[in-house]
Amino acid sequence: MVDIIDGALFQRMVIHASASINAQKQGINELNVFPVPDGDTGTNMSLTIGTAAAEARKKPAQDIGKAASINASALLRGARGNSGVILSLLFRGMSKALKEQETADGAQFAAALSEGVSAAYKAVMKPAEGTILTVSRLASVKAAEAAHEHNSVEAVLESAIAEGQAALADTVNQNPVLKKAGVVDAGGKGFLIILQGMLDELRGVAAPEAEDDAQPVKDSADFASLTDEEITFTFDTVFIVRKTMNKSIEPFRAYLNSIGDSLVIGEDDEAFKVHVHTDIPGAALSEAQKYGTLELAKIENMRTQYEDMAAGKKPQSTDDLEQVEAELEGREDAVAAPEKKFGVVAVSAGKGMASVFKDLGVDGVISGGQTMNPSTEDILREIARTPAEVVFVLPNNKNIIMAAEQCVGLVEGKEIVVVPTRTVPQGIAAMLVLDPEGETDSNAAAMDEARKNVRTSEITYAARDSDFDGFEIHEGDYMALAEGQLFGTDQNINSLLERLAQSDSQQEAEFINVFYGEDVSEEQAGEALAIFQRECPNAEITLLAGGQPVYYYMISAE
Repeated sequence: MVDIIDGALFQRMVIHASASINAQKQGINELNVFPVPDGDTGTNMSLTIGTAAAEARKKPAQDIGKAASINASALLRGARGNSGVILSLLFRGMSKALKEQETADGAQFAAALSEGVSAAYKAVMKPAEGTILTVSRLASVKAAEAAHEHNSVEAVLESAIAEGQAALADTVNQNPVLKKAGVVDAGGKGFLIILQGMLDELRGVAAPEAEDDAQPVKDSADFASLTDEEITFTFDTVFIVRKTMNKSIEPFRAYLNSIGDSLVIGEDDEAFKVHVHTDIPGAALSEAQKYGTLELAKIENMRTQYEDMAAGKKPQSTDDLEQVEAELEGREDAVAAPEKKFGVVAVSAGKGMASVFKDLGVDGVISGGQTMNPSTEDILREIARTPAEVVFVLPNNKNIIMAAEQCVGLVEGKEIVVVPTRTVPQGIAAMLVLDPEGETDSNAAAMDEARKNVRTSEITYAARDSDFDGFEIHEGDYMALAEGQLFGTDQNINSLLERLAQSDSQQEAEFINVFYGEDVSEEQAGEALAIFQRECPNAEITLLAGGQPVYYYMISAE
């Protein structure tokens, strides 16, 4: 039985926990309490703690206080979605309790769990029972009791998990939405998987294989060991791609194998780094951009380098990639000097939506939204780049608001104001009332009032068979949501649009904007416009190409 842990062991526990939830994230995602395809709790929690695991590998610490601090800092930067933010708060509280300690015994670890729960509850405006908060709270209470009986970290974790499992099973009875869907809370389950991963590390249980355990990427080929005949492919190609979507890179790995050799890919939750020998580096870079934003690359001709070396010359080479990467990161972290009073950062998915925000004067648009929540670090980076004294942040999704709020006070020299927009149309409405010559408080109030006056409806599809509020829903059905609540379903999207257009919120509106998504053709969008023009003759109706994923249509009514 492991009674006391130090920083090195704590970091191994975090790494193990990251691998555990990564292996089970899809199962957590599928614990949807509503049949909208927004099940991303597992992905968000996995990416959040994956950031901490990556940092633990880079910054080993012997003292548990230092290790917990490194962990909390990484979790804060990597926090995605509400579940990720709450997870980061739980570990931030633990870090506070373990500060300046070299080791922790069972009682100290239990106290740290309790401090983490307190931090999470304080940060959530309206804590709801039957969630990760309930599970973590009851688990921490049991952990404290266990520490009195056996002052051992292993015993404390074992008791906390056992109590947490009972609490998790009861969430289906505590939360009405969970009860209707017949599932337990996804965030609570994810938290227990993380605790179990930490306990498994103490017990010597092998961690599940995780993608981020790939071997580190080599920065260049070993030219001294080559002969000209041994150089099958000419160009040694190394590049980094910053991910902009939750998409497996396995097809890309297969593609690279088909055009080259010596392939090594290192991947974490934020980016992946590729090393490959190929004759067509341009094709490799073009294909890479389907998976994210190409940040930097190094391409070297191995044949000419070999010839230089054989002649006793210093081979021509690009600058060291690690140095370039460090310089790039330094520029990203630099805070832009203010050139104006107000700036705005908005979260949005789809090129059309991004263009709308840019046209309205938004300084930075972060790619994200439903099923693709940006991290706190993503938002912080864009805030830092904005050359303004005051930066308004428009999350435009209820699951991103908490991550945005974590940014307040973290960028020196900038005042950060989060306007709690829950939809893209709310964000657009808020942007329209921003007065560049006004005061911060009056602008914040006006933007908040403007977003409240917008009624948002969306058309998406059901991810699985379900029954909700008396609606029998079948997988693949079109679904209409009004202000996030189920409005109706239909197998014909135009019939559903017609019913939506006849609803009170649309009939009472003076202005209606219909944004059509990436899966909707111009012809189909024209049919939707005709429906609203026919059913809402008193409203001014605009059709716009939003290009958003997940939602076929996003409709705002004012």
